[in-house]
Amino acid sequence: MEPVFVGKGIKYREEFANYVEILRERLSEKRFFHSLAVAKEALRLAEKYGADTKKSFLAGLLHDICKDDEPNSQLQLLNEFGIILDTVEKNARKLWHARAGAVYLKEKLGLDDGDIISAVRYHTTARANMSLLEKILYLADFTSEDRDYSGVEDMRRAVDVSLEYAMREALIFTVVDLGERHMPIHSDTMEAYREIVKK
Repeated sequence: MEPVFVGKGIKYREEFANYVEILRERLSEKRFFHSLAVAKEALRLAEKYGADTKKSFLAGLLHDICKDDEPNSQLQLLNEFGIILDTVEKNARKLWHARAGAVYLKEKLGLDDGDIISAVRYHTTARANMSLLEKILYLADFTSEDRDYSGVEDMRRAVDVSLEYAMREALIFTVVDLGERHMPIHSDTMEAYREIVKK
């Protein structure tokens, strides 16, 4: 089962059929649906906020390409290409797939687009001075149609107000949630949070 695409979504789904099949082989059914749903939402946000629609769709499609890989496989990939995890990352496996995904896209699939690779790299942590594409992917991952966490409807409303407002709400949500669960917060997330709350 897949999300229902319309307009450019149908066109891009066909144009990137090769990537879709790679994802189908690499991901669980649930993660595969999520990847398509994020691509759909990233396209919608790109159209709304004037970003590159094709890049946004493709970033959404590929953002979790390494999510279902075994932890050791992710580490092996990172080590192979000299990526050193920081202290927080070493103790937070949920962050590994973003770094591994960025490396996989560049080194294994030969994707030569720094904008997309960077968006995939920061889609879990965010960072200060995010590009428009990075914000769109971060928020599309937060608000795709398959998401059902408590507060998702508020986030979906926020993303239609403005990207800046939605980033503020998303980062506050993330920092508060991680704090309440006594989870480490990555420095990139804190820098993004500090930047957005100052505005």
